[in-house]
Amino acid sequence: MPSSVKSRVKNAYAVGARSTGRVLVRSRLMAEKPPERGKRARHWLHSLTRVHDSLAIAELDVPWWTYRAVDVVDVWLAARPEPARVFEYGSGASTIWLARRAAEVHSVEHHPGFGAMMSERLSGEGNVHLEVVEATLSTQPSVASGKEDYAGLDFAAYVDAMDAVEGTFDLVVVDGRAREACLAKAVPRLSRGGIVVYDNSARRRYRRAIEGCGLHEHAFRGLTPTLPYPDQTSVLVAPR
Repeated sequence: MPSSVKSRVKNAYAVGARSTGRVLVRSRLMAEKPPERGKRARHWLHSLTRVHDSLAIAELDVPWWTYRAVDVVDVWLAARPEPARVFEYGSGASTIWLARRAAEVHSVEHHPGFGAMMSERLSGEGNVHLEVVEATLSTQPSVASGKEDYAGLDFAAYVDAMDAVEGTFDLVVVDGRAREACLAKAVPRLSRGGIVVYDNSARRRYRRAIEGCGLHEHAFRGLTPTLPYPDQTSVLVAPR
């Protein structure tokens, strides 16, 4: 299916799902506030009306990873003797969720419009720094995205945005563009026992990078907030 058709189908589904949610709330068949995440099935059903809306997903107090991965990372963050230092490729609901649980969050976003929206939402979060780094046009990109919609774009500056932040990171989220290159950049910057959250990790184009990165993979497949189908998020663990 051509990417333009896929995009139209996704947009139509999202509009329909959100409209259905508003009808259900008005008719009192669904509560306006979501249930607790521990009530997994009910939380997931509620989330289906928030699809492709990062700010609405943030109201569910979840990042856009599989529930099993969210649970594991939440416990890992809470058990740390000191709050984590985070770098994130790809902003969104996860940025807001992490800001409530980490000492500092450095996030890089490639989309200027989405970045502007997130910057406004995060303006009151003193521990978050969000930078927008757009891809550049190139006939021979040094760092390409495997997604066909981004052909002819170079994401080198986006990947290298991590270089502008000193020190190591306890947690790196790889959930944006050029993820293979982002992972390679992240590995040497992890603290001992640090982790990488790599979303959509079952996709074939990501497997070689994940399997060759030198980190131990824990793959968590299952329900994901807002998605009507199962997905996979992996937590990659650095040696201690």
